[in-house]
Parts: sequence; C-alpha cells; structure tokens
Amino acid sequence: MHKQWQSLFSQPKILGAIFVAASTPWLSAKPAIAEGATYQSIAQTQADGNKNQIIAQVTSVSQLSDVQPTDWAFQALQSLVERYGCIAGYPNGTYRGQRAMTRYEFAAGLNACLNRVNELIATATADLVKREDLDALRRLQEEFAAELATLRGRVDALEARTAELEANQFSTTTKLEGELVAVVADAFGNNDQNNTNFGARARVNFVTSFTGEDTLYTRIQANNLLSPDIGTPEGSLFFAGDEGTTDAFIDALWYKFPLGKSTEVIAIANAGAADDVTNTVNIFDGDGATGALSTFGTRNPIYYQMDGAGLGVTQNFGKTFALSLAYLASEANNPQQKSGLFDGPYGALAQLTFTPSDRLTIGLTYINAYNQELGAGSNRANPISFFNSNFDFDLNGEPDELNVPFSSNSYGLQASFQVSEKFVLGGWVGYTNARNTSSKGGLVDRGTLDIWNWAVTLGFPDLGKKGNLAGIIFGMEPKVTGSTINEISKDRDTSYHIEAFYQYKVSDNISITPGVIWLTAPDHNDTNDSVVIGALRTTFTF
Repeated sequence: MHKQWQSLFSQPKILGAIFVAASTPWLSAKPAIAEGATYQSIAQTQADGNKNQIIAQVTSVSQLSDVQPTDWAFQALQSLVERYGCIAGYPNGTYRGQRAMTRYEFAAGLNACLNRVNELIATATADLVKREDLDALRRLQEEFAAELATLRGRVDALEARTAELEANQFSTTTKLEGELVAVVADAFGNNDQNNTNFGARARVNFVTSFTGEDTLYTRIQANNLLSPDIGTPEGSLFFAGDEGTTDAFIDALWYKFPLGKSTEVIAIANAGAADDVTNTVNIFDGDGATGALSTFGTRNPIYYQMDGAGLGVTQNFGKTFALSLAYLASEANNPQQKSGLFDGPYGALAQLTFTPSDRLTIGLTYINAYNQELGAGSNRANPISFFNSNFDFDLNGEPDELNVPFSSNSYGLQASFQVSEKFVLGGWVGYTNARNTSSKGGLVDRGTLDIWNWAVTLGFPDLGKKGNLAGIIFGMEPKVTGSTINEISKDRDTSYHIEAFYQYKVSDNISITPGVIWLTAPDHNDTNDSVVIGALRTTFTF
C-alpha cells in the first residue's frame, strides 16, 4: 500500500483527477455548491447543466469501463475504490483519468478522502489505514490548506444563504404569484364616439399545495379596464371588466385534487370558468394575459355559459381520451327565489377531449344552460340583454328590464393541429339553440333562436424569438340565423371578425402585445360601418 501511495503522490495531477470524481456532487436541476465541490466543477455544472452528472459511488474498479488493469495507476485507483470508497464515475460508466484538472479540484478530492479516513478512524477501523498513508495525507492537507479553507468558506456562505431564505420564505405551502395587464385601446369607425383609453387589471394569486398533488387557488383582482363601446358585444376585449373601478375582490377560489390515478376533481367557490374545468382547445386562450385580445378569439363563445361556483370532474382514459363533466351556478350564493345553486342561472358541461398525438387535440362539447349568455356576437345572439335594453312596453321612455328567462343547448367542435414547431392550425364551430321559458305575461312570444359561430385560427409560436406568439383569427361571431320569437328577428347580414396580434417576449416576466380587430359589419348589419379596434397590451408577471 505504501508503494501505491508513493507512486500516486509522484503524479499529483492523476491523484487529483481520481479524487475529484469522488468529490464533485451535482444536482439534477439547478447546480448548487455542495461540500467538496470544486471551482471547476461548479463552472462546468453551470455550463453543462445535467450533462456531467456523477453517478452513485462505485464499489469495484471494474465498474469503470475506461480503466484497464494495464493502466499504470490501476492498483492505486483500485485501492481507493475498494479500501477507502471515495471514487465515483460519470453517468456513462467512465472515469476519464486523462482529463486535466486544477489545484482546487485536487484539494476537493483530497478533502473527500480525508473525510473518509476520519470516518474509518471514528468507527474504530483505523487498522485499515496505514500510518504512512495518514502522514502523506496530512502533508497534502497542509499544502492545500488555503484551497480547502476557500471551499469551506463557500459552503458556509451557501448554508447561511439557504438558512436566510428558509427563514424569510412567504410560506412553506403557498407560492405567491402576481400579474399586471396594462392596456391602451381605441376604436375607429361606425360614427365612433370613443376616446383612447388606458386601464389595468392586477391580480395577486396564492397557489397552495398541502400534499404536492393538490392545489388551492386564491386570486385577488382589481380591474378598471373597459372595452370600447361600439353598440354590440362583437369585438369585446377579453381582459376588460364590467365596472371600471379599482376595487379589489376575491375573483377566483377553487381547490383541485386527484381522485385516484386518472381522475381529477375541482371544487369552485367563486368565478369559475370553462378553462377551469376542461380544455378549451385553443392555443390563444391565455385568460386575457397572453394570446388573443378579444373575447371571441380566446375560446368558442359557447364556453362563456360556464360561470360561477360548482364542481368539475375530469376522467382520463389513458393519454388519448378525457371526459370532463362540470356544473357551475353564477348565483350560487344567493338564497332568494330563482337563484341559488340549482334554481338560478347555471351551466352544465360535458366534453370529450381526444388527443391521438401531441400535435392534435379535438374537443366535442355539449352545454346545457339556463339564463346564461354567449357574451360575444350580435345583440340578438344575447337575448336576455337584448330584451332588457331594446323594449319600452310601459312607454316611459326607458328600456324595460324584462329579464326574460332563456334555456339553451349548445354544441361545439374544437380542434388544434400543430403542423410544425412554428405553425399551429386550429378553429371551432358552435351552435346554440335558445328558447325563452316565459312570455312575461304575454309581452313576449315564446319561441326559439338558432345561433351559430365559427372561427379559423393560425398560430405562429416562437416567431422571431423563442417565447413569442403571433396569431390570426378569422371567423363569424355568434349570429342569429333563425328565430320563431316575433320580438327577435334573425340577423340580417354577416359580419366577419378578423384579428391579428403579435406577442413579443421582452423577458421572462414582461411581454408586449400589439393587436388589431376588424369587424366588417358590426352587429351583423351591413348598414353599420366597419369598426377597427386597436390595442396594446403589456403583461407583467412575478
């Protein structure tokens, strides 16, 4: 053994190369400095990520494929592996004994073997270590004392920093997220009376997990954004609010958890939406912060009938099929008549999502709703609002809010196909059959409405830069194509919705999205001049 050490000490570069493999720990994600890590290994980790991860401790030199018995340092390496156990290899089973090294690497490797020797001494197995070996190691320890002290200092600093982060973290179970959407918008055409407006939507999200698989989501929001008033729901901006105030309130509250390996359940207490309970099959659905600017371009309008509090269940059948069932009531907290969880406005959804490959997704959707509207398209396609704003039965000069109740059945087909890494083709078609369930004392005839909408979407991910997204949306917002209600005639013409945007990623936390929306015949009426809506959205996340 003494001769082995002498031969080993005569070539400190080889000795260091042997030691450093045993003393260079790596993490599988972000690199960190652990005890015994070398400066070069730290730099190499930052440069190569996971490429050079060290495998578990080897117990036999035969496990190292590039070490042969004919190698001049074979016996020394064998002794370090089998007597002292302070050698490890690379993921591919090699040792790389010819690699160049630094004095820091040598010091780190020496420190690892010293620690092993101390362990052997502490466990009363000092007879395994010869005195000559200890003397040689002690001399080496003295020679590299400065390097060892530097390494220990780095480790101490890292431990102190880790302790500080743990002491000042927000929560052990909750992650705090923030989002700010600031928008400048204006509309032009059709006797436009709008001024350029600026507003913002701010959100603070608390994302909590108790088991690592569940999620409790709480969102506080303030939103003073308003869509330009062009006399029709067409072209409305998705991120706009209703009140135009900066009052903060709990905008979303839900708890999601797995039920077995293939079932997911979500219980929603407030402000639930379709994208909380199913896949809306549109790459432009970014909930207003990213993707499309308009309500229509974000998702098939039949989905907007899902709103409020309730329950959702998604059952996965392998990786190909998923069945989503959900029930949401928009006045679940109201105990009055014609309100509450089951007697007020609601939406009940069933959707089968088919994903035959990572590139293709198809959704087949059915929604039964009561007193819910599409939120896009012509005024007539939103009949509850239409009756509340267009009739003066008592002749007092003001529209009568009749609140005519409507029940509807909607059917949707959505698809998204990734043609290539830089091009995604998508679209949808939606049909709604709505009927009024009351004549309001004979003021309104009973009947039904046939409402259609469709869209084709072109997406260009990573256009110009990784993380960017360009999009084009061409379609027809909800239009009444047939009516048996005397007070609501079908829409006379067809208006096309043409939208284009370019989402530019400034940094990981900032994106800027200029976009334009062109409505060729607002409210599906050719007598109305076309309208162009321009918007510049800036999104901040933290």
